Amino acid sequence: MLTSCGVSKSIHHLPDIKRYSLEVPKINKINDSTFSYNQNYLTKNKQQLWELYIKGNPLQLGYNNGALTQDLMRQQEEIFFSKVEGFVPSKFKQKLLRGFLKWYNRKMYLNVREDYQAELYGLSQYSSEKYDFIAPKYLRSLYLHGAHDIGHALQDLAMVGCTSLAVWNENTEDGDLLIGRNFDFYVGDDFAKNKLVEFVEPEQGIPYMSISWPGMIGVVSGMNKEGITVTINAGKSKIPLTAKTPISLVTREILQYAKNIDEAIAIAKKRKVFVSESILVGSANDKNAVIIEVSPKNFGVYKVQNSSRVFCTNHFQSEAYKNDKRNQKHIVESHSEYRYEKLQELLQENKKLNPEKMAAILRNKSGLKGEKIGYGNEKAINQLLAHHAVIFSPQKKLVWVSSNPYQLGEFVCYDLNEIFSGKRLKRGEFAASQFNIAKDPFADSEEFVKYEQYKMMNTEMTHAIDNNDHIALTDDFISYYQSLNPDFWVVYYQTGKYYYQLKDYQKAKAEFEKALTKEITTLPDKENVEKYLRKTVKRLK
Repeated sequence: MLTSCGVSKSIHHLPDIKRYSLEVPKINKINDSTFSYNQNYLTKNKQQLWELYIKGNPLQLGYNNGALTQDLMRQQEEIFFSKVEGFVPSKFKQKLLRGFLKWYNRKMYLNVREDYQAELYGLSQYSSEKYDFIAPKYLRSLYLHGAHDIGHALQDLAMVGCTSLAVWNENTEDGDLLIGRNFDFYVGDDFAKNKLVEFVEPEQGIPYMSISWPGMIGVVSGMNKEGITVTINAGKSKIPLTAKTPISLVTREILQYAKNIDEAIAIAKKRKVFVSESILVGSANDKNAVIIEVSPKNFGVYKVQNSSRVFCTNHFQSEAYKNDKRNQKHIVESHSEYRYEKLQELLQENKKLNPEKMAAILRNKSGLKGEKIGYGNEKAINQLLAHHAVIFSPQKKLVWVSSNPYQLGEFVCYDLNEIFSGKRLKRGEFAASQFNIAKDPFADSEEFVKYEQYKMMNTEMTHAIDNNDHIALTDDFISYYQSLNPDFWVVYYQTGKYYYQLKDYQKAKAEFEKALTKEITTLPDKENVEKYLRKTVKRLK
């Protein structure tokens, strides 16, 4: 156990920023959605994606980013921490959580590159004072970069169930490498509103683009000017004892410093991570893609043999994890294998992919053999909760980024060759919109309206179950709630739980039985429904 002075040392740690020259940015507001400083820009496009272009040394990058995105970053922080307050409403428990985070993150700074620490320091100068009680600004920025990792370790997140795939040669229309991914990281609809497409020209290394949210310098999906792409998918993790290198900073380093797959593998190998993660790396120079599988005590690389396609969901495939009990259990219990099989099925139906066909795969909502499994089911490729979807064409240096809602909005195309040569900046626009992919018609359908209504009513249903003595739901409410998403097992399970709380065991039994006729997301979920049904039957005797 680390002594309190060890924790104290990490709380007061600040990076060495004296080596970097700095000019504090003076922002020029062009209009309500366009801001600039020297050759750094922030603008909002008509699809409502924010586009950021920044350049400079690490400290200057942080300052430029923070000065341009300050309002957005503060909004994002507010959304994130209010979500945490929702999970942990008790002030006493919040205090315990703060203590835990300080202790848990005590060694994180020792595992983060000094140039990234300097960049984070610059960015954090524009954070809100409102949350200084959680941690000082710089450390808070550092902690937030580990939030994805900590969240998935502590909850084995239902909110991280990403899907990605790479195809080339005979599997694409033109033979070029093509990569698609859904980033199914869900912290609420508000968190996904301000998506940020960043174009970063660092003083050292390779210019790159990434898609995430304000306040983030790590990469969850991105491509560099050399045509290296990275996307991350969570694996099955043990709860680690201490935070090390956040995975998004490992992938950032790959984008900034790797020109090929071997260089990407070497970077990933030298970093100590604290969760299990698959990193799908595509490379224009190799015309190939591999999956780097990292975890605190193991490391593997999955390369396909005699094939020109690679699929990545949320389980490991390399030889290094062949006998990993945790991974084997995850394949059996989770929805990862189901989505993997669905990708295989979709590739059988779509022989030669192009960006439009890739978008259709990422937007697919059905189960195996086209079965209706309910909207929002995590067994679907499109779980209707994605923060974003992205398509990469590494050899052409083209990227398509989805716009709201989820991955249903128009995919906006960006040409990295044009952006990093300055041509686009001169024109005052980033997107190569002649290549955009149209919005999914589902986004304008009655079914979609019903799905959004279902989400709201599901929150009410959960509230009623948690407060069953105080909230009574009408039969009309329940039948309408179920009619909004009738193929989804959750509506019957939730209703069963509600009736069970009310001790109306006859009705509860009928609902649990109905839930079991649907495609249930995971094995533990199914076992839970069965357990409730057994308890209900027992009560009826």
